[in-house]
Amino acid sequence: MNARRRLVFDDVTHAYHDGNRTVSVLEAFSLEIHDGEFVSVIGPSGCGKTTLLNIVAGFVSPQSGHVTLDGAAIGAPGSDRGMVFQDYGVFPWLSARENIAFGLRLRANRRTPAEIAAICDHYLEIMGLAEFADAFPRSLSGGMRQRLALARSYAVQPRFLLMDEPFGALDAQTRSAMQNVLLQLQAEDAKTVLFVTHSVEEALYLSTRVVAVSARPTRVRRVIDVPFAYPRTDALRRAPEFQELVAELSDLVMQEYAAQQRQFSSIEQS
Repeated sequence: MNARRRLVFDDVTHAYHDGNRTVSVLEAFSLEIHDGEFVSVIGPSGCGKTTLLNIVAGFVSPQSGHVTLDGAAIGAPGSDRGMVFQDYGVFPWLSARENIAFGLRLRANRRTPAEIAAICDHYLEIMGLAEFADAFPRSLSGGMRQRLALARSYAVQPRFLLMDEPFGALDAQTRSAMQNVLLQLQAEDAKTVLFVTHSVEEALYLSTRVVAVSARPTRVRRVIDVPFAYPRTDALRRAPEFQELVAELSDLVMQEYAAQQRQFSSIEQS
């Protein structure tokens, strides 16, 4: 790959302490993400996927190894990284427009009032929220709130986006629609993205690469260069070659899930 390296995990190890027990989460984890890539990480629950995101976000420091973004060590949260959470992450006391405008009024991303209005109008339109500009999150559906969370993240133009199961709480139909909304955003303004999901189909549908990780402690088990060109549509989901890859990768994930369950059983018996 000729694109420049953006995010580098170099031999990263991390553990948590739970009472008298040490829980090893990451062990000798190495991965490179290049400019413009959309990389999804899949693996069993509790294996350390969210810890990877938290390290990149600057919320957690690894115990050993190095993590760099654009060649600089990550030491703290910063405006160069945007985060989209599973639980929408919108401010309930602000309207849809005010939610999108919030980050544009902060010092790191400050825009003029005219720029803020134009950016808000743009994202309200592209996300299908224009008629709900003055509505508060409590009156929006789950899918609309997640569209609002995406709009707010893209509006401040972060250099790197982190997404932690952003569609995991949505019903199947809304989740599928939100995946297409995200692809539309990426087509308009391609970001470098690290995306965590439990859905193999979602990972393959959205990504340029999919990283399957092992049961805890997390290591890279397999990296798949997704062979399907953009733009992608729902027809891809029904293609035999897509379904074959979903089945192949699902088998791998289930192997690691079984290994994780054996770990849990061993802990309970000890």
